[in-house]
Amino acid sequence: MKIQKVTEETRAKVYALLRRAFPGSEYEADLVQTLHAKDKIPHEWVAIHTNKVIAYLAFSPAYHGKEFCGLHLAPMAVAPDFQKQGIGSELLHFALRQEPIKNQPLYVLGKPGFYRRFGFEPCSLPICPFAKNNAHFLSLRNAASSSFTVGYEPEFKTVAKPVAKPTRPAKTQGKKRR
Repeated sequence: MKIQKVTEETRAKVYALLRRAFPGSEYEADLVQTLHAKDKIPHEWVAIHTNKVIAYLAFSPAYHGKEFCGLHLAPMAVAPDFQKQGIGSELLHFALRQEPIKNQPLYVLGKPGFYRRFGFEPCSLPICPFAKNNAHFLSLRNAASSSFTVGYEPEFKTVAKPVAKPTRPAKTQGKKRR
């Protein structure tokens, strides 16, 4: 397995991986594709095995108002046929040692049991706009002491199209209305 920065040549493979890793969801692939188009992912890596992208992770800016305050880890994915083999852990350990990442406050919305192994801890501050009561919101090197809602790139909110709920015709009571 080889870990490298994402390149123009690996981008299509990243989108395909995200679709396989998150079946039934286009959100992650569309998000990364949109962020790439706008050059808004400053740090991202892939794990490659036999010329296939088998894992991916990205860090994008976190904001306190308009001020940069750290990095969000999202998304992170491992190809289904390579999960439970330590590849995601190896990729994350690698990323956490990289110069642009190793001293930054980091935030992630994910499974606490997984991310705690890397030093992430549940946090009450800042507030995550995507996690009710900050459930599953963790941080590493977080020194926030005042309450604020951590900001994401706007694409995190706008890339997914709302799913229309099917509507049923209203039940009638057998009476005609005039």
